[in-house]
Amino acid sequence: MKTETVLFGAGTFFFAPVGLIYGFLTSWAEPVGTVGILLVAGLSAMIGGYLAVTARRIDARPEDDPFAEVEDSPGELGAFPPHSWWPLPLALSAAIFFLGLAVGWWVTYIGAAVAAVALIGWVYEYYRGAHAH
Repeated sequence: MKTETVLFGAGTFFFAPVGLIYGFLTSWAEPVGTVGILLVAGLSAMIGGYLAVTARRIDARPEDDPFAEVEDSPGELGAFPPHSWWPLPLALSAAIFFLGLAVGWWVTYIGAAVAAVALIGWVYEYYRGAHAH
């Protein structure tokens, strides 16, 4: 976790001065950008601190060893499902939903109904058919 800790810690030391420079260059007249950038610095510090504390509590991972081999990683790396067509109707239903916000509320209801069917289909895809487990 050393790499992640350094990455987020460096983000803190980047975003804090950038936020102050941004505030100075805008004469502190535009507070939203300054506060937003400083909040990103704070968030980066919180994540970096959490990763530093967690890295002290756990053993070194194979990813932290520059001389580690792929075989050093124990167990499975994850469950990777086969292809799925359900994200396509879910994205289409999201497009219909947001189109309804511009055109008329009745189209939004159609998009929400199609989204519910597509989401249920995607969630339960691996409980039926050829890929059931």
